[in-house]
Amino acid sequence: MAFVEPVVLQDRGVRLEPLALAHEAGLAAAAADGALWRLRVTSVPEPQDTRAYIETALAMREQGSRFAFAVLDAATGRVLGTTSYHDILPAVRRVEIGYTWYAASVQRTHVNTTAKLLLLGHAFDTLQCHVVGWRTDNFNFASQRAIERLGARKDGVIRGHALRRDGTIRDTVMYSMRAGEWPEARAQLLYLLQRHTQDGRALET
Repeated sequence: MAFVEPVVLQDRGVRLEPLALAHEAGLAAAAADGALWRLRVTSVPEPQDTRAYIETALAMREQGSRFAFAVLDAATGRVLGTTSYHDILPAVRRVEIGYTWYAASVQRTHVNTTAKLLLLGHAFDTLQCHVVGWRTDNFNFASQRAIERLGARKDGVIRGHALRRDGTIRDTVMYSMRAGEWPEARAQLLYLLQRHTQDGRALET
């Protein structure tokens, strides 16, 4: 039995379901919304590369190192983006959350905050993880701020860690959250979502 089994997670009009080839057209459309592949500090596929992107995610799932989700509008079925558990370590009950990106039109809405709430809840409450981690490019300051707003703690920076899509070498900023920190983080996420619902404030997590 795999540590992360197929599951559908849903709340507040957002549905996470296992990424599949059937999501190819929708994921390509989400990437095209904002031409996200042009961003230097992300790994969003160009539309013609979407199938290969999904096939890679499925191969990593077979290996047990990554479980990718398509993020959908629950009412319409529109694909809004994708997110994953990755660097899955069953022996120490640890996963990381990453490979996350969304169509430009749903950024700074409730979508990503809701997805994080669902993923963290499943990781800590169902998978009984001890730690959930994140990693991001040292120049992706928006991502760093968003991770910190979740309540994650900065573990450090791995210098010269990975290649960017443009061939330059990046430093990677590492974050984590322990199980004991999850209740407070959950309360903060619920607060942000409630505030967004009440007064329409933009969300960045």
